[in-house]
Amino acid sequence: MQIPPGSEYVAMGSSFAAGPGLRPRSPGAPRASGRSDSNYAHVAAAHLGLALNDVTFSGATTTDILTASAGRSAQIDAVTARTRLVTLTAGGNDVGYLPALTLASLPWPVRDLARFRDRVAAVTDAATTDDRFGALTAGLTTIVSEVQRRAPDARVVLVDYLTILPPDDASGRGPDVLRRHRGGDLVEWGRGVATRLTETFASVAAAEGCDLLDVGARSRHHDAWSAEPWTRRFHLTLRGGAPFHPSASGMAAVAQMLIERIR
Repeated sequence: MQIPPGSEYVAMGSSFAAGPGLRPRSPGAPRASGRSDSNYAHVAAAHLGLALNDVTFSGATTTDILTASAGRSAQIDAVTARTRLVTLTAGGNDVGYLPALTLASLPWPVRDLARFRDRVAAVTDAATTDDRFGALTAGLTTIVSEVQRRAPDARVVLVDYLTILPPDDASGRGPDVLRRHRGGDLVEWGRGVATRLTETFASVAAAEGCDLLDVGARSRHHDAWSAEPWTRRFHLTLRGGAPFHPSASGMAAVAQMLIERIR
């Protein structure tokens, strides 16, 4: 499907798409959104000459994309009959992926406070994870179906998650604090969640007839502990990108993948 220059492009998703901490901040965007002018949507739109409506918002779940909440409009409302491209990166918050990794990486003794330990334990529980992935599949399917209903001429691209944690063959490098977490090896849990996110995106894309940009597989050797990382390790500020989120080079890499796919 050709997308002519000047076409309307709607970018939806959570912080992994918004780019909190990456400069420059998107003018006029709510500060809480974490929306950056250097996120993959802005970079790709500039190269492709598309009219971008970026409604990504940090902390968003698939429910936030479909329904209004906390004084914010539903992201899906940005999609119109004129829309020709929609990208979506969301689901990590639905299954507790980034929240669990972040809470478990806080400095001691904060991470050992009962309220933080209990929250990590609840999120990483196997049965809970299974239930959340079931709900995520339903949420993503509903989003794609609704986009297709509102914008039947739009190309929909599901953009999955850049690799954060080192792969199994990474010779033991990576975050020791997550390996030694008292609730179990959260590196192993995180790898499993990342794989399931990609699989979920792929299954929804196949079922709904939309595109999958499999940046997870293509960033396997660019984890946060690699020589050329596209995601950030844990740190206590947003400078240079939020912890366990894309760096500027990661956003640029995803943008290039998207540009190549669209062209």
